[in-house]
Amino acid sequence: MNLNLRDKVIIVTGGSKGIGLGIVKTLIQEKAIPVMISRNEQSLLDVVNIHKLKGVNLTYAVAELTDDEQCKAAVLEVIKKYGRIDGLVNNAGVNDGIGLEGGNYEDFIQSLKRNLAHYYSMAHYVLPELKKSKGAIVNIGSKTSVTGQGGTSGYAAANGGRNALTREWALELLPYGIRVNAVIVAECYTPLYEKWIQTFDNPEKKLKDITQKIPLENRMTTVEEIGDTVAFLLSNRSSHTTGQLIFVDGGYTHLDRAL
Repeated sequence: MNLNLRDKVIIVTGGSKGIGLGIVKTLIQEKAIPVMISRNEQSLLDVVNIHKLKGVNLTYAVAELTDDEQCKAAVLEVIKKYGRIDGLVNNAGVNDGIGLEGGNYEDFIQSLKRNLAHYYSMAHYVLPELKKSKGAIVNIGSKTSVTGQGGTSGYAAANGGRNALTREWALELLPYGIRVNAVIVAECYTPLYEKWIQTFDNPEKKLKDITQKIPLENRMTTVEEIGDTVAFLLSNRSSHTTGQLIFVDGGYTHLDRAL
């Protein structure tokens, strides 16, 4: 599908792994110019080298996203290289298990920095370029913001914040023609998800128990399905869509799983 994203410069935080990498791959297929931002330079280089063998030149910037100054420096690096930014995908984060029980204030605040504060920093620093390009922002969120999960207060609160910022920014940026939407993920099989599954005594049974509760086809959402939706929201094919929380989850969050 041609989404008219050819040569559009789009920043993807956490773009070297999991959902972020799925988004990057879709953007490559659409002939866009994805720029990955992560603190892990080796994982970035691994992705770059793999794609170089396929004739695709990827670029990246290294940044510890909990550091506002590093977020700023990464954005400036992208502007220096390309002279513009056409889109931002805020994706990086981790379900870090900072709960009400067993957690503490410092851990909770750190979880918000890992999972929410850099969404603001990145949007703040790319905004001048998005005003010029009338670009778009897509925030990746989690069903924990509306369902809860238990034992992950920081992550759940951060995702509630992502939802709220999506609608706040959609409103604030209306005068500039900048659209802001969110893709909400439930059960998506990534390397981090695999790592979590393996913590159970019977990982195969746990995985089966989860997939059986996903209404549409009793399977996990793929990173490609997330990537395709994100690309659509970045493109002018969704030119009158803003302020939306779009659940790409096989009906997991809202359909009655008892049926």
